[in-house]
Amino acid sequence: MNHLKEIKNIVFCFVLVLLTFTGFAQNVTGIVLDNSNGKEEAIIGATVHWAGTKVATQTDVEGKFSIPRTKSTQLIISFVGYKTDTLTITNETDLKVYLKSENQLQEVVVKSGSTAIDRLLPHQTEIITTKALAKAACCNLSESFETNASVSVSYSDAVTGAKQIQLLGLAGTYVQMNVENVPSLRGLATTFGLNYIPGTWVQSIDIGKGAGSVINGYESMTGQINVELQKPDLAEKVYLNTYVNSLGRGEVNLNLAKILKSDKGKPKWSVGLLTHGSTLQTSIDKNNDNFYDLPKYTQANFINRWKYESDKMMAQFGVKFLHEDRLGGQITQNPLYLNSIIYRFTNNTNRVEFFSKTAKLYPNKPYRGLGVILNGVIHDSKSQFGFRPYDGRQNTVYGNLIYQDIIGNTNHTYKTGISFLYDDFRERFADTLMTRTEIVPGAFFEYTYKYLDKFTAVAGARTDFHNMYGTIFTPRLHVLYNINPDNALRVSAGKGFRTPNPFAEYFGNLVSSRTVRFLDKIKPEISWNFGLSYTRHFGKSNVILDVYRTHFVNQLIADTEHPQFLYFYNSEGSWNTKRNYATSAQIELNLVPANRLEFKIAYRYTDVWQTLGKPYKQDITIRKMFIPRDRVLFNVGYALPYEKWKWDLTIQYNGTRRVPNLSPSYQHTSYESMPIQYAPAFVNINAQVSRSFRRWDLYLGGENLNNFTQKDPIVTPETPFGSRFDAGSAWGPIVGRIIYFGTRYKLGGRI
Repeated sequence: MNHLKEIKNIVFCFVLVLLTFTGFAQNVTGIVLDNSNGKEEAIIGATVHWAGTKVATQTDVEGKFSIPRTKSTQLIISFVGYKTDTLTITNETDLKVYLKSENQLQEVVVKSGSTAIDRLLPHQTEIITTKALAKAACCNLSESFETNASVSVSYSDAVTGAKQIQLLGLAGTYVQMNVENVPSLRGLATTFGLNYIPGTWVQSIDIGKGAGSVINGYESMTGQINVELQKPDLAEKVYLNTYVNSLGRGEVNLNLAKILKSDKGKPKWSVGLLTHGSTLQTSIDKNNDNFYDLPKYTQANFINRWKYESDKMMAQFGVKFLHEDRLGGQITQNPLYLNSIIYRFTNNTNRVEFFSKTAKLYPNKPYRGLGVILNGVIHDSKSQFGFRPYDGRQNTVYGNLIYQDIIGNTNHTYKTGISFLYDDFRERFADTLMTRTEIVPGAFFEYTYKYLDKFTAVAGARTDFHNMYGTIFTPRLHVLYNINPDNALRVSAGKGFRTPNPFAEYFGNLVSSRTVRFLDKIKPEISWNFGLSYTRHFGKSNVILDVYRTHFVNQLIADTEHPQFLYFYNSEGSWNTKRNYATSAQIELNLVPANRLEFKIAYRYTDVWQTLGKPYKQDITIRKMFIPRDRVLFNVGYALPYEKWKWDLTIQYNGTRRVPNLSPSYQHTSYESMPIQYAPAFVNINAQVSRSFRRWDLYLGGENLNNFTQKDPIVTPETPFGSRFDAGSAWGPIVGRIIYFGTRYKLGGRI
């Protein structure tokens, strides 16, 4: 009773603070733009610094910057390919700066590469810009990483159409997926969540490797991906995108933005509407196994968001809604079994979300700030796997209050605050019911020390009070050492904690005749991540080398070694034991030998192991399935002057990986003597060409142009109710070559 009373008091105080205080700090702020084409475009990564000082910053993905005032009045703004501009600052607090191209012909200059490395952050962060997103079809978030070397995407099974990502050799469930710094694609949304964010809504994607900041919570274990959506005050008035491919999939995306009120040329109230509709109603069965290669589906999705900005306050709020239906499984009754019942997979998902971000601005004290984020989600999912139903419901309330200030001077800054998470889950699969309610108030503190432009260290810790698992302590450390302006070394270490959702996270394994058994009561997953990264810049080009290691103190094992069972159990160790761990090493070379020409060449090595055997009281550490040891990516992009024509080519080599032995004759009797089976390596080739007009873009492309597919991705598809049926062991492409065509229409430029 005392414990519940304490929680109620904490929640009451937290809500009271949320309602009383809002805001973030503001320095001398501004936006850096290019209008050489007659429309304003943000310049990402421009350097802004005070003359004669070491105080500097860079523009963000919106071209915006914020910098503390100093005794100097000369503000210098520079970027490769543009003439440096020097401004005399007196009492100005908000600037709009247009940089002029150094090219006398006013040819379009590459304002930022397809990807950019954030030089200021101490943890390794890669920014995927709209330029990179336009290199491929990018119909949704799952297709936004096709040209990225760090993140790989694959189908989780051969029936549902769900996709999953991998980062540092581990599944996307260990990556904290944020939308505008709000933890979003988590819980039940991990199943199809990558399909819930259309590519045309995305402004940029930040990929951070290693444990992330404690400010955003404790769930980041191998990385943090943050998606920034189109802002109503910076977006096109009208943006219309259409897409159709050779499989029959069609999409329409319409984004609208309008400034409702301006104050001295600065937007005060603005509103945006992001809409998406897509469908696939074609019966696709290229491998002739009488199963849909991809499910038929229909999705309707929209966001309505509002933004208010003044000298003393900034606020954003809005609502999201999504509805999706999926139909997969057998296409017709098996002619060999006239009395057989058709195996069908169905899914119906409805999701409603509310969000708000409020900021109070302090023009006279740019180092101080207070802000609040609120978010609420209702997620409802109903599915059918043959005779076995699945119902899942998630209600989530999230709040985060952040205060920032300095200690003496701007070399010593800190952020602190309190957070609150309420998660209510109810899942039923067949006869198994799983429910839990998590109430987690928490507090965090993050200290940053910066010495000139040479050294930055961020040390953070948070303590959360979990109603089910007690007190959770999460420390993290990130260090950046700039050896010189072109060479940077980063080191990171941190702890992660998360509560798994086995049905949602291993959804594809439910498309089978496997009997699901829980050998343990599920415990939270706990891990430690350590990383080292080196970056060398030379002109517009760079090379990146990094090595990361993840150790699990406890990991939930989804054991599919036995072809007739799906076992769930805990595998425990310590932070330095070799029981459950992942090692990832990558070298990436980004070359820009000339304007409008880019090359990316990358090699990634992963070594991931798990300790299995609990069903037979054995203990064996073995390589984790479905993780390729080697991956090579090559991408080249070229554009003609003014970017009227653009060509892109991506080649991916995916190495061998361990897969389960699902042959009808295999009898699993021991983990120590079981045969090890590997899937072959394969190559994917994607390409696209696009033509730009004044307001229109046309693009034509192809995916998997070499037409590689996994042979027999479904085991015994002719008897889906038999004891060996399994569609959850996909390791390669399910469908072959896909050709697509699309259009983009923009009206009015930035408003």
